[in-house]
Amino acid sequence: MDKKWLPLTIVLGVAGVAVVTASLWPDDKEKPPLPQTLCYGALSRQTAELIDDGKGGEASAEEWERKGKGDYAVFKTCHVMRANPDSDSPRGIYQLIIQDTQSASGHKKDSVPLGPGFTGWALPDRAEATLPVGCARRMGSTAPYITVELIAPSQEEEQGLVDRDTAIRRSATVVRETATNLARLAGC
Repeated sequence: MDKKWLPLTIVLGVAGVAVVTASLWPDDKEKPPLPQTLCYGALSRQTAELIDDGKGGEASAEEWERKGKGDYAVFKTCHVMRANPDSDSPRGIYQLIIQDTQSASGHKKDSVPLGPGFTGWALPDRAEATLPVGCARRMGSTAPYITVELIAPSQEEEQGLVDRDTAIRRSATVVRETATNLARLAGC
């Protein structure tokens, strides 16, 4: 080898080693993968992100549960939030309430039925579904029914973020998926 190329060869070799080392070095900022389901495993991330307040941000959930009142045994809530770009505190987007009850979902004024196979209704900012008969018992309750209720203030008509039909479709989709998956998880 010609001596005039030796410094260039050394510099290129060191640079190559540095690139390989940097690519294999663990990144302190590397985050664990996001969970694909939220709200007790009943809501896919994709469906959870359907309802938004127009400000974007990564979706996350905060789950909380306690024993129901009296003979009731099921009371779970799930707050779906979005990350704030300016702050570490996420902002609330909507809430799901899963609870046992004495009556099935009825009908709300101006609401739309959830569709075939579902008992419940949907409005732009609220929706409710009743899980199939037998789910309450399988979930440890003596009450006859389990309901899933969605409260989505971010979709209130005054907000004007989406039209009424889109908001109703999104509310219904979130409640239907949650009810379907809770029933599947409970085996009913």
